[in-house]
Amino acid sequence: MDLMTAPRPRWLVLAGLPALIAAGFVWHGHAAKQEARADWQIGLAAADITPAEPVFLAGYASRDRAHEGVAAPLHAKALALQDADGHRAVILTTDLIGLTAEVAGPVCERITAATGIDRADILLSASHTHTGPMLTLSADPTTKMDASQATRQAAYTRDLQEKLAALAIEALGRCTQPARLSQATGLAAFVMNRREPTADRGVVLGVNPRGPVDRSVPALRITAPDGRLLAVLFQAACHNTTLGGDFYRISGDYAGYAQQMVEEAHPGVTALFTLGCAGDANPHPRGTLEMSEAHGRALGDEIGRLLADPDAWSPVSGPLTTRFAEVDLPLQPPPDGKALAAMKLQPGGSWRGFVASEIERRRAAGESLPTAYRAPFSVWQFSDDLTWIGLSGEVVVDYVTLLESALGGSRLWISAYCHDVYGYLPSARVLREGGYETRGLYAGGIGFFAPEAETVVAGAIARLARDAGRPESLFPPP
Repeated sequence: MDLMTAPRPRWLVLAGLPALIAAGFVWHGHAAKQEARADWQIGLAAADITPAEPVFLAGYASRDRAHEGVAAPLHAKALALQDADGHRAVILTTDLIGLTAEVAGPVCERITAATGIDRADILLSASHTHTGPMLTLSADPTTKMDASQATRQAAYTRDLQEKLAALAIEALGRCTQPARLSQATGLAAFVMNRREPTADRGVVLGVNPRGPVDRSVPALRITAPDGRLLAVLFQAACHNTTLGGDFYRISGDYAGYAQQMVEEAHPGVTALFTLGCAGDANPHPRGTLEMSEAHGRALGDEIGRLLADPDAWSPVSGPLTTRFAEVDLPLQPPPDGKALAAMKLQPGGSWRGFVASEIERRRAAGESLPTAYRAPFSVWQFSDDLTWIGLSGEVVVDYVTLLESALGGSRLWISAYCHDVYGYLPSARVLREGGYETRGLYAGGIGFFAPEAETVVAGAIARLARDAGRPESLFPPP
């Protein structure tokens, strides 16, 4: 697969399009002059976001205490872009498990208030490391955290929000460096499908060498007009789970090590990482710090190989046109009481038990249950050269094929874990087969996605891409 200006509000509800309105499609946009083609101006900023005090790590429910040291620091990085028309946008990457809407929303509001850019001009991304801090704005004690620890966890999250907003504002303020953009695609061989079919337990978390994965490594190179390398942004579609729940030290896992190795090989250069449709992919092998470093080295070496090959890169021109939408994704009808009780008793059912228990609690309280979850999505169109899609949630690999079928496979970059990480976004196939990725929403709402959600997502992204100016010639024939 080939994967490749004054302040203005852009919160618009589409009118005259019943199908989109029925789907809860709310969009924001920033238009750009289609005839303008020129080089860029960029701004870069980076910050260390390693917790200074012990906090609980995110990603594994088995952990029962705060972190115990730092294997490698965590970073947030911002890349601001400005095209020849003065349209500015910013990409914010983080060595974090994921930014929920509750955490991300105030960050974006602060950026737009301080800079005047639109929400469509902000792309938030998380590496989904499972050895980074748990994020929460609640200081209430839990079964694992006492009041002091819960207060510390919430304080870190609030401080993080301030740092992320300040970082994006700083990069936008520095957006004066003339630059050229180009793209290339490499390969990550360590990506492994983790949905292992069994004879007696259904689909389990394991190793499935025959399962589908996306091993592409799209890369964006940013150079000065004289050819000097300024930054490189790259992606892999693989969970940052080389390290397991028995690991209690801070680390960005393979993505963190890959960025570090690229920056060490190119002093003064900023390396940024985004995550692809990694919902059902793990690194292989996994389990030790040495393996994490090895996967990071392999990914860093692949970026080094691309950077050393001038023929691998093709230009990415302006103008930049951005679109952002919030789309109501349909949820399955809530299971009845008997089915909910059975969920909690199934072997390995704890990952669905949370949703089952929350549905029971809300029913007992007389609350209505949602029929949809409003999920954010974005499209950035770089002239005719590149369509960059920002999907929210933990997106499984089937969405790569779905979006290629809807938009065409060329000049396409598909990122996930953007804007709001609310839970897994499974495909209809994954829902049919069952398994961990069908666990439902774990943040911002409650319920299980319906199979029809994939059709809603593909249609919404195709409409955004068309409106952003993706060339009609790249779409598949009707």
